[in-house]
Amino acid sequence: MLDKNYYSMYQFKLDFEEECRKVGSQKFEIALRRGKEEVAVKTLKILPSNRVSENTRFVERVVKTMIWAYGGYHLYLKGDDAVIDEIQKIYSKTGERKFDVDFMSDVYQTPFVVEKVSGKMPKESRKAKMVGGNTKGRRIGFDAGGSDRKVTACIDGKVIFEKEVVWQPKLNDDPTYHKAGILDSINMGLKALDGKVDAIGVSSAGIVIDDELRVSSLFIKVPKSKLKSHVFRIYKDLEEHYGVPVNVSNDGDIAALAGAEFLNSGKVLGLALGTSEAAGYIDKDMHIVGYLNELAFVPVDANRFAIKDEWSGDIGVGCKYHSQDAVIKLAPEAKIEIDKNLILSEKLIVVQDLANKKDKRALSIFEKLGEYLAYSIMWYKEFYDIEHVVLYGRVVSGTGGDTLIAKAQKLLDSLNSGVKLVLPDEMVRRLGQSYTASTL
Repeated sequence: MLDKNYYSMYQFKLDFEEECRKVGSQKFEIALRRGKEEVAVKTLKILPSNRVSENTRFVERVVKTMIWAYGGYHLYLKGDDAVIDEIQKIYSKTGERKFDVDFMSDVYQTPFVVEKVSGKMPKESRKAKMVGGNTKGRRIGFDAGGSDRKVTACIDGKVIFEKEVVWQPKLNDDPTYHKAGILDSINMGLKALDGKVDAIGVSSAGIVIDDELRVSSLFIKVPKSKLKSHVFRIYKDLEEHYGVPVNVSNDGDIAALAGAEFLNSGKVLGLALGTSEAAGYIDKDMHIVGYLNELAFVPVDANRFAIKDEWSGDIGVGCKYHSQDAVIKLAPEAKIEIDKNLILSEKLIVVQDLANKKDKRALSIFEKLGEYLAYSIMWYKEFYDIEHVVLYGRVVSGTGGDTLIAKAQKLLDSLNSGVKLVLPDEMVRRLGQSYTASTL
C-alpha cells in the first residue's frame, strides 16, 4: 500500500469528534470576514480545556481551510482562551503561518487580524454574484491563460469569431506587455462585431476581488511596486476604454460555471489537477459567491510527517496530493524509476505512459490519487455544498485518470457522499473558457 501513513483530514475530523463524544466537549466559534457583507462562520465542538495542544491542532487546520477556501482578512474567535492565544501566535507576522498572513494581507490590501471575541460573533453573510446565461446582444469573452490568450465574439449566443494567440505573460516584467496583449485580443473580437459591443467578460488566472486582479501568476515577473497601479485594474479599466460593462472572474470559477451550465445544476466544485490544484465553485443558485477557492493550500493530510509544500512552508496541503507532484512523489515507492533530468510534466508522462500499458505499479499510483481525491472531497464538503465535482487537468487524462476517477467515485459512493465526479470532455468541446466568459 502506497503512502501508508496518509491520514486524511476527513478521518482526522471523525476521530476528533469521536474523542469529543467520549470525554466531553466545549463550543468553539470561528468567523472569517472577507468583505463588508461577506463573512463565513463555523461552530466546532472541541475537547475539554486540559487538551490545549490537541484542540489547537484541530482548530488551526479548520482555520487554515477556511482562509484558503473562502479567503479573508479578519478572523474572529470565541471559546477556549488558551486555544485562541495559540492561534493568534500561529497566525501572526512571526508565526508558523506567516505565509498565509502575508498572502491574505496582499490579496485584501489590509492587515490580517485575529481577534478574540467575548460578546456577539459576526453572522454569516455573503454577496453572491449571478453570472452566466447572458447571451443577448453583442458580447466578447476573453480568457487569459499562462501560455495563450483567447477571445470569442458572439451575437445572441452564437459564436461568430474565435482566436487563440500564444503569449508569454509569466516571462515579462513590464505590464504594458500584458495590457497590449489583452487589447489586441479584444480588438480582434470587436472588429468581428463591426466595432459594436454590449458587454465584455474576462476569465483570468489569479485571484479576483471586486473585479480587480489582486494576485496572479500571469504577472509573477512584474515588480510588486507596480501591481497596484498597473495590474489590479487592468481588466476593470476596459470599461472606460470600451464604454461597456466588464465582468471579471477567476478561471476556476469560470470552469465551474461551464460545468454547472453543462449539467444544468448548481452545487458544482470545479477541480483542475495539473501543475498544481486549482478550483472554482458555483452555489445552488448558479452564483459565484466570491470565495477564494485556493484549495492548493488547504490541508488534506493530517499526518504529522506529511510532505512539505516548498512555497507555503506547510505540510499535507492539496497541491502535493492533487497534482503532477503527487504522481511523481509516489513513483519511487511504487518502484518506478524516472530520469531526474526530466522536467515535472515529462516525469508525469512517464508514469502515465506506463498506466496506459496497464503497468500495475503505475495504476497503483493513480488508485492512491483516487483515494486522496475522495477523502479530500469529503473534507471539502464540510465547507462547500457539493453535488458534482467537475475534473480538469492532465492528471485525470488517459488510463491513469480513468483509474483515479473510478477509485474516487467508488470510495465516495461507499461514504454516502452524494457527490458525482464529472469529466468535461464533451463540455470542453461545446464551451470554451472564453465563450463562458462572454456570458458573464
